[in-house]
Amino acid sequence: MAAQTERGVPLSSVSPRFLHTNSTSHTWPFGAIAELIDNAYDPDVSAKQFWIAKTVIKDQDCLTFMDNGYGLDLRTMHKMLSFGFSDKTTVKGVQPIGIYGNGFKSGSMRLGKDAIVFSKSKSTSCVGMLSQTYLEKIGAEQIIVPIVCFDQTKSDKLSVREEDKASLQDILRYSPFTTQEELLTELDVITPPWSTGKTGTRIIIWNLRRTSTGALEFDFEKDCYDIQIPSEVYDEMTDTFPQPQHSSHIPESTYSLRAYCSILYLKPRMQIIIRGQKVKSQLVAKSLACTRIDHYKPNFLDKPVPITFGYNTKSKQQYGVMMYHKNRLIKAYERVGCQLKANYHGVGVIGIIECNFLDPTHNKQSFLETDKYRKTMNSLATKVEEYWKEMRYTWSKNNSNSITAVEDIEKRPDQNWVQCDDCLKWRILPDGINCNMLPDKWFCQMNPDPQFRSCQAEQEPMEDDEQRPYRKTYKQQEREDKIQQEKKQQKDEEERRRQNEQVVANLRTDEGLQQQPLQTTTHSLSAPTTPKTRCNTESQQQGGAARTECSPLISSIISQAACSSTSTNGLPDVSDISSISHGPLRKRTQPGTPQQTPKRSRVNGSQETEGPKVKKKEKDNQSPTEGEEQMGQSASHKNEIEQSLHVDNNISSSEQSMIKQESPGNTHCETLEKHTVQTRMAHLLKAGPSCTDACNETYSPCPHPSIGEVQEQQEQLIKLLQEVTHERDSLKTAVQRLTCQLQDMQKRLQELSQINVKKVSSHQASQTEETYNALLSAAETRPSTYQSEQNDSDEIALQIDYLLRELDQRNEEKDDLRSQLDCLREERANLASQCEELRLKLQQQRGNP
Repeated sequence: MAAQTERGVPLSSVSPRFLHTNSTSHTWPFGAIAELIDNAYDPDVSAKQFWIAKTVIKDQDCLTFMDNGYGLDLRTMHKMLSFGFSDKTTVKGVQPIGIYGNGFKSGSMRLGKDAIVFSKSKSTSCVGMLSQTYLEKIGAEQIIVPIVCFDQTKSDKLSVREEDKASLQDILRYSPFTTQEELLTELDVITPPWSTGKTGTRIIIWNLRRTSTGALEFDFEKDCYDIQIPSEVYDEMTDTFPQPQHSSHIPESTYSLRAYCSILYLKPRMQIIIRGQKVKSQLVAKSLACTRIDHYKPNFLDKPVPITFGYNTKSKQQYGVMMYHKNRLIKAYERVGCQLKANYHGVGVIGIIECNFLDPTHNKQSFLETDKYRKTMNSLATKVEEYWKEMRYTWSKNNSNSITAVEDIEKRPDQNWVQCDDCLKWRILPDGINCNMLPDKWFCQMNPDPQFRSCQAEQEPMEDDEQRPYRKTYKQQEREDKIQQEKKQQKDEEERRRQNEQVVANLRTDEGLQQQPLQTTTHSLSAPTTPKTRCNTESQQQGGAARTECSPLISSIISQAACSSTSTNGLPDVSDISSISHGPLRKRTQPGTPQQTPKRSRVNGSQETEGPKVKKKEKDNQSPTEGEEQMGQSASHKNEIEQSLHVDNNISSSEQSMIKQESPGNTHCETLEKHTVQTRMAHLLKAGPSCTDACNETYSPCPHPSIGEVQEQQEQLIKLLQEVTHERDSLKTAVQRLTCQLQDMQKRLQELSQINVKKVSSHQASQTEETYNALLSAAETRPSTYQSEQNDSDEIALQIDYLLRELDQRNEEKDDLRSQLDCLREERANLASQCEELRLKLQQQRGNP
């Protein structure tokens, strides 16, 4: 039947198995030992020394822990052996570490199954036992803690109270001590001759935890003045802590209790003696080199929290952030930010911060994963990288000729502090004194400074809270470098833009020069042609009217076109050649109406005369017979030229019809193709006069070409057009491919902008700049005739850049609003808690008239 209150309400019970369950919160055995040290360090005990040793009692390996504090009476002994009782308060500005009332139970049961506590206070001496073996043997259903209180009689002997005899009987039966005298002997050990006090507490733990192989969890043989954790023990532990290999990159505090106790407290005020040798405690913040002070001021704190940064003087492989809570180490060598990356950034840098605003976990080996904790870790990551960059910048500036990195040079602490073994006050030593050469016991009278040569003198101030944060000079240099880089990029962009404008101007100039000869040649060929020579001179002298055939002129034009280059700077040409007949060429009949001859354009500042004036002048100088023959020859020659032009016009019309059938997406190529057709016509028409001049120089008769020759020349021209068409199609495919690549690039940019919403704007700006440069370089490699496409690509890239920058700005505004919202939520929670407290106080005041 469960125990009940006076009103009959059942009381809650605690199973004996809870002792083991509660101890599993300590995955690291040194964390369990730290719980026992904290109890002696707290201001309600205020011990000056704390001893840790390994002993053997009746063939059982035991761990002993003893302090010379105020001791425990019957009431405080019962609370310590119970769960959840913690009435510790701040004494003389020293805040207590214990807050949960569970440290002794979880710590002692993690180290062993059974523990007995001896304590001596000013009024009484008590003995209490917390044993899992005892509860198992008696078959207890609840946790029972035997406590014996000894009263001092007039004869200076200790006697047991009547109500404690049952507890004494169980202690003597189920503990290593079988007689009352043995218990009293252990009480006498609390006040040894070298101890200044007469009070204290002694804890003995037996049935120590063993590994799966039956060996003890601790290694007591490797170092007779230390307690270490062997590497094989970590095979049975969780992955919370790294498996030590006793190498340089594994902190010694991970496997050595002596090293762990030396950094356990931020400002040690108690000596710790392990197996008879004192631990050399150190002021962690004063043992660094190149120290700088920075501040952390979140929205939920009224006062900034100082952070000390510096370099480890012992080993550069041991680095990270040391996080303390109420002077007690919670997380050691926690790597953050750049220190987590596989590079040399942040190597050797140690940061020290006291996070009293955070809540530690149950085992005091970490902090609760709250929003405050995450913000603190993010800020520490940023500040560690800032300190590392500042040190690198300062070192390279002052040692420009050195090739050694700042983390590789040998360092010494900026200050030398030592603790007096008598008053436990910390004293600063002059520069140049090596603390490793000091004696094992150091006292204030050994201080070279006469002002602090007595234990009565106050401890020297070591607070850095009022110190201003160090100046980050590297940021100014980064800003200057960024401004110079932006100026250089702007200059490069202006240079590229100027080059592009020059290319466009050259293209327009070339296009104008190509169109001017085309118009001149076309006009000259449209007018009546004045023959310079007379063909078949011998026949004319004999009075025979011989007919002069000028078909070789057309043949010369076609041959020149067939032999000309088909590349034309890679420009697209016509594709539809179905308008050209595969049969022999036929002469066109002379139209009924005379053809109007336009004036020729100005060449070299002069204007050529019209065709009819030349014709009239020649008629006056010729005889009627010669005039008729010349008119016949001119008409024949004109028909041949018109037939050649008719073929070119058919080609031009077919090209234009093909261009009109292109898709709307390729409208930017229309102007290029028209320009190409005009260029081809100019080359074909320019070939005519050269052929005529050649005939005049040789004075040879012009033979009439056969049908086969004309067909062969036509086939060559068709083949030439097919090659040009294939070249044009390949260039169109290239244009379409580049257009698709540009569209794919735009899609990828949009996807990246959606995925990387929380990325910093500099990354997106650089990515957009690379895309923009890639588009410019791709556009510059194209021919000059693709300038319109390049301009379109530039406009698209600029639009993408503008949209991405707008998106970054909106993301920054959103993050700011989120942070403000979090602060408002925290303030609302604080106000709600304050309202609740006021409401409870009001109810209490109403209940107490």
